[in-house]
Amino acid sequence: MTAKYLLCSFKTCPWVQRAAIVLREKQIAYNITYIDADKAKRPRWFLDISPHAKVPVLQIDGQHALFESNAIAEYLDETIAPRLHPEDPIARARNRAWTDYVSTFASAVSDTAYADTDEEFSARSVRMHEPFGKLDAALAQRGNAGPFFNGTKLSLVDAAYAPFLQRYTFMARLRTLGIIEKYPHLAAWRDALLAAPAVQASTVANFEAVWRQNLIARGRWLGKFVGG
Repeated sequence: MTAKYLLCSFKTCPWVQRAAIVLREKQIAYNITYIDADKAKRPRWFLDISPHAKVPVLQIDGQHALFESNAIAEYLDETIAPRLHPEDPIARARNRAWTDYVSTFASAVSDTAYADTDEEFSARSVRMHEPFGKLDAALAQRGNAGPFFNGTKLSLVDAAYAPFLQRYTFMARLRTLGIIEKYPHLAAWRDALLAAPAVQASTVANFEAVWRQNLIARGRWLGKFVGG
């Protein structure tokens, strides 16, 4: 019997998007429910299954609930073909290490997007150079392996970084950054990820507009350029 999956999300959460990319790439049927981003308004049933009161949570057959995006991605990869992790144990360990680094990469991007002032935005954007450079160097070592991290097939590493490369791109459309252009391997990877069907299908419709409205709702400095 095919399991039933329910993904709990906010509409703009990049960590939920990571899980959704894996579900889409594996062509797993799932439902998604959106809960309120306001902690005070999150329903009791959700708080009972999410120890951190955060998304994503993946419910399985209404009986089991998994939290944390990496745990969800690893579970899906272990239980449903095709595998997105490499078969070679060294390559698989390397993939897991770079997947762990996503939190550093994500913080650099998210902190910049949520800056409160022009000065803060400029200072934080400079900090993106270090993680961008490290990813660019890792991608350069692959040679001409293909558009994705491991070559021709999308992997769990790709699913982890795609949401944040997408949000960097959204930022750059509001305010010129000129950072990713300095890292050609990372820029090419970004382009391949954003064109991947699983990534394109992993969000709500008109996602960039929804993301922009979230900036305004949160009162972020970057939101002042929306619609300008």
